[in-house]
Amino acid sequence: MNLILLHPNELIWKGDSDSRIESAEAVLKGRRFLHIQSVHKAEIGDLLRVGVINGSTGTGAVKHIDSNSITLNVMLHQHEPPPPLPVTLILALPRPKMLRRILQSATSMGVKKIILLNSYKVEKSFWQSPYLEPTSIDEQLILGLEQAVDTVMPEVIQRKRFKPFVEDELPELAKEKRCIVAHPDQQARFCSTSHSETLLAIGPEGGFIPYEVEKLNNVGFETVTLGQRILKVETAVPVLLSKLF
Repeated sequence: MNLILLHPNELIWKGDSDSRIESAEAVLKGRRFLHIQSVHKAEIGDLLRVGVINGSTGTGAVKHIDSNSITLNVMLHQHEPPPPLPVTLILALPRPKMLRRILQSATSMGVKKIILLNSYKVEKSFWQSPYLEPTSIDEQLILGLEQAVDTVMPEVIQRKRFKPFVEDELPELAKEKRCIVAHPDQQARFCSTSHSETLLAIGPEGGFIPYEVEKLNNVGFETVTLGQRILKVETAVPVLLSKLF
């Protein structure tokens, strides 16, 4: 945990604040308390790096520690978070346990919009997973933000019908963007660096079926490849993001 993220409603504001620094108090329990206790081994007076979700970063001075909580005096500075990647990730829903790791890694790399999409190869049972509940998704996003010292939560959208999404929503999303579908096709071009706003579509392991690739091509998606090797989705996502940006 490189940044301790706080929810805005956890902050108890203290006194007046100027335009540059805001002060508050926060009481932490559960995972964050255990991490501060066992990893940071914080003591009274120690300073920890903190941030508020969708807000500023700053420091938290340890004020009090008891058996199940820690109290921080928080000072927030108007620091900008790391710049996001100019990409929307369209991801055929992977296996739920893999999804958790992908959400973390994509968030830590700066992806701010993720669309989880149905595909022919996606098992119907995946959509019933408790890992798709908003609280579970937020948990993984927060872990990614903590890793990257970022505070801005990504947006995660679920689309359970491939054809209506591609035909009705995707053309508008694709306007004035570079659109790429990654596919293990030896005839496709190799993925190259991009600095423009990008839509990146990644299918299940083995790729989208030909019908799905064709539908994406029809709305302006260029097919690119990473070569002959078939990668796991959790490997393909960071590799593609790294090669693009």
